[in-house]
Amino acid sequence: MVWHITKREIYDNLNSLRFALTTVLLLALMVTNAVRHLREHPKRVQRYQDAVTESLNRLTAHADENLYKLAQYGPGNFYKKPSPLHFCANGGEPLLPDMVEVEEPNVFATDSEDNILLQGVWSLSYPDANLQNKSVGPDVSQVDWIFIIGYVLSLLALLFTFDTFSGERERGTLRLMLANSVPRHTVLIGKFLGGLLSISIPFTLAVLVNLLLISTSSDVHLTTEAWGRLGIIFCLALLYTSLFLALGLLVSTRVQRSAVSLMLLLLTWVTFVVFMPSTLASIASSFSPTKSFDEFWKQRNPVQEDLWDKYREWLWSDELDDETLRGKSDFYTEHVERSERWREGQLKYRSSQMHRARAITSISPATLLQHLIESFAGTGFERHLQFVGNTQHYARQLREFIVDTDRGDPESLHIINVREGMSQKPVSPAAVPKFEDTFDLNEDFNTRAMELLLLTLFVVVLLAGAYLAFVRVEV
Repeated sequence: MVWHITKREIYDNLNSLRFALTTVLLLALMVTNAVRHLREHPKRVQRYQDAVTESLNRLTAHADENLYKLAQYGPGNFYKKPSPLHFCANGGEPLLPDMVEVEEPNVFATDSEDNILLQGVWSLSYPDANLQNKSVGPDVSQVDWIFIIGYVLSLLALLFTFDTFSGERERGTLRLMLANSVPRHTVLIGKFLGGLLSISIPFTLAVLVNLLLISTSSDVHLTTEAWGRLGIIFCLALLYTSLFLALGLLVSTRVQRSAVSLMLLLLTWVTFVVFMPSTLASIASSFSPTKSFDEFWKQRNPVQEDLWDKYREWLWSDELDDETLRGKSDFYTEHVERSERWREGQLKYRSSQMHRARAITSISPATLLQHLIESFAGTGFERHLQFVGNTQHYARQLREFIVDTDRGDPESLHIINVREGMSQKPVSPAAVPKFEDTFDLNEDFNTRAMELLLLTLFVVVLLAGAYLAFVRVEV
């Protein structure tokens, strides 16, 4: 009986004007999305490849000179790899930094002729972006999948269900249906599945056309993992659509007239999808006042002055004995550790503000969908933090490589970061570990697990509400 009701619902929808308009609209949006991606993505990839080549040339030049030069100047800047699924979620990428800079060694002292007396080693410099106010809510200016699913598909779901019960009540067909021995939950499930399949047909067609245009281009390469992520995003779209179908059924059961049902659903959609993300983002920002760079700098200065006092005895000594060289080595190493720890603290402060804002805005289903699709598309805020984590892991790996390589030179004193204490032999560039910015699907699942459960909970609650309302309604 469920399948019979479902087929009838699908048949009615297929013969309606709204189905034809839905198909045309989704196809137009998906084709626009594909064309835009094919025009912009090759440029992003080319900029990334040029920047990576420049950094590799820099690393090769330092390694060819000697190990100390590599230890002093480092590998060059790190660049974020553009996601091949950028067309699914823009993720506020233009607002987020696309690189982690390798800061040049500090020159601590020079003589009267500007000859360097004391010079440190490279360190990571994280970009200082005002992250807590960026990419919190969906960006309607981007015709990406988030916009198409979050705004267009959700509105279409309401248009497919606003008259599901109220319309049949007005025509008198609902009374005839329930006069037979048909359980109400069977009717509700059949109506829900019919609406879901009806809207899935044009959406699936539009998605296939979109992916066909993108995958046939030689400038875009979708790996097996990328196709898996696309499958997850497609399932998220169906889950999100189910939420609004359930909302449409709930309101339609409680309202006598279709016009009233449509008006209530439109007001609800505007509140939860349009106004709530931006309003909640403003509220979250007011709860998280931003610290200026000067405030962070004031916290750093006393710590650095203490470091100078601690190693002053060795820094200004011209002796090349083991104790003096190790004192300078400890100073350079600790200076880098403190600098990176200070910058990491600054980044964590910004990130905590962003996480707090995103938690507040997650009340909106549209924002929940945005966070989920961004993560699985490999864009947005969490992807930015993943990229920073990749650079930190590589920095530790490179420093360990330098220490291990220096130990292999019997002529070296094995005092790291000091010219007189390290190996002066060149290093094979092929042996030096290379930075690779990777995507981690397991990490994406872990960071988005709660939001995925929350979106599922919204669907279950609305379906349960629609069921309770329908079994109690007087026909």
